[in-house]
Parts: sequence; C-alpha cells; structure tokens
Amino acid sequence: MGGHVVRRYLEHGYRVRAFVRSTSRVEHLTALGVPLVYGDLRDPASLRAALEGCSVLVHVAADYRLWARDPTELYRSNVDGTRSILQAALDAGVERVVYTSTVGTLGIPKDGSPGTEDTPVRLKDMVGHYKRSKFLAEEEARRFYTEYHLPIVIVNPSTPVGEEDAKPSPTGKMIVDFLRGRMVAYIDTGLNLVDVRDVAEGHVLALERGKPGQRYILGNRNLTLRGIFHILAEVTGRPAPKVRLPYGIAYLAGWVDTLVEGYLMRREPSIPIEGVRMARKHMFFDASRAVRELGLPQSSVEEALARAATWFRQRGYA
Repeated sequence: MGGHVVRRYLEHGYRVRAFVRSTSRVEHLTALGVPLVYGDLRDPASLRAALEGCSVLVHVAADYRLWARDPTELYRSNVDGTRSILQAALDAGVERVVYTSTVGTLGIPKDGSPGTEDTPVRLKDMVGHYKRSKFLAEEEARRFYTEYHLPIVIVNPSTPVGEEDAKPSPTGKMIVDFLRGRMVAYIDTGLNLVDVRDVAEGHVLALERGKPGQRYILGNRNLTLRGIFHILAEVTGRPAPKVRLPYGIAYLAGWVDTLVEGYLMRREPSIPIEGVRMARKHMFFDASRAVRELGLPQSSVEEALARAATWFRQRGYA
C-alpha cells in the first residue's frame, strides 16, 4: 500500500520523501524517483532526521503479521513507533498528519450489520497481537490530537487488493494460495474489499478534505469469503473451493499448524491461529462517511482482484 500512496501523492503534485528500513524492498519507490531516507520506527533519531523540512507526515508503516515468535516486536513498531514518529512530527512543526490505522480496530455490531467509525469497541474486543497493537497505536494518535492539538486525520483501510503486493500481505497470500490451487475449502467469514488504488487516493483526500480528529473507513464492498473465491474463479479461470469447513476444524488446524510450523519449525504458519480467530466474525464495514465527506472512489473490486492475480502470475508467485 505504501508504494501506491507515494505514487498517488506524486500524481497530485506533492513532493514526497520516503522513509524506509535498510532491509526494505524499495524497487517500487526508486522507480518513482523519490528520495529515500533510511531508518527505523524504533529509532527516534532517524525519525527526526526524516521529518526535517517536511510539512506533512503520512504514517503508513506498520508491522502487519498475524503471527510472530516474539509478539513484542509488533508493539515496538506499531505502538512505540507511532508514538515516536508523532512526537517527532510535533517537534518538527508538521502542519498535518494522516495516520493509517485499520478497520481491525473498529467495532462490529452484534446484529451483523456493517461496522462504522463510531461503533463502540474496547481493547479486550481485539483478537490477536496485531489488532491489539494497532488499537493502542490509534489511541496514541488520538492522544496527540487531543492533548497536543497535532492535526491528525485517521484512515482505516479495510482489505486492499491489487498489484504490487510484493511481500505478499496476508490478503495477497490468500490470492497466491488460490492461484496455486491450495484453497481446497473455505470457512464462513467475510471481508470488506477495496481497490488499493482507491485506498491510496483516500490518503490524499484525507489530507486535503479530512477533519482533524476524525476517522474515515477506506473501504468498498462487503463479500463473504465464498463470494471472494467465486470472483477469483471468474477472473482467473481456476475453480473455487466448494467445501465449507466448520469453524471448529479450522480452529484445530490453525492451532496445530501454529504449534508445528511456528514454534517447532520456526517459520511463519500457513494457517496462523490468530487469522482463524479473526475469521469467526464477518468483517463488514460501511465506508459511506469517506465517500460522502472525502469523495472516496468506489472502483470495481473484480478489476482489482484481476490485477492482483495477473501481477502475481507475471512475477512467478503462482
């Protein structure tokens, strides 16, 4: 997503400096010709150097993993890192901040209706370390707005899909596994999908039109996992899984895989238990505030999934 955000700001005429780690893949950024500043969210001195002379901070970086041998790494980057970079922005006299959160920090109504920016939620409702760390990071963003009057606009992307997911993200990995024929079953869950290009545009719109202290869901279409696989089948020609897996079996598979692959074999699990636990609820959301107040585009999710599949295939992921 970060590369798309940089590209869209450039297209809108902004001058952009990208802050990256020394271990980051930066081909997509160097291709755009933006200057790079190397550092780490856990290194406050590097943050101060990166923000020197900047009038705007767009904080997109996060440790997005559904499993980690040492969960404290997620809190150091997502919570402590957010606190440090916002303090650096405050010290540097930055005029505006766009902070990228996630819909994972939002509440989901018990009646099954889509969640909004104002749906009540608590820390104990967060499933897993990734969600908890992002919830606490967003609390830091709101604290800097209320206590220090740092003009922060918060955006909450749902599930972005599209090209250039090099790592890939957990969502991209799902698409890659589908393309490889590894998706033999599905569970009863749902996600809100959005074109990653729309998410990038939403970051620019949040800067130009967003109200400081306000949240905006950057989302589009609510789909069940079965529906997502059917769209992927249509755009790729591969068959969609037909077997619906009971949640209990999926949970057991995730628990065993996390134990064996994660803790015994010391590698990322194929079925992280936190991902299974998150899937117990339909992650459906209403992005109408961002559409109404920001003008967030609502591009075709089918086309975004098709671009993602083509990009992964062309680069040998599947």
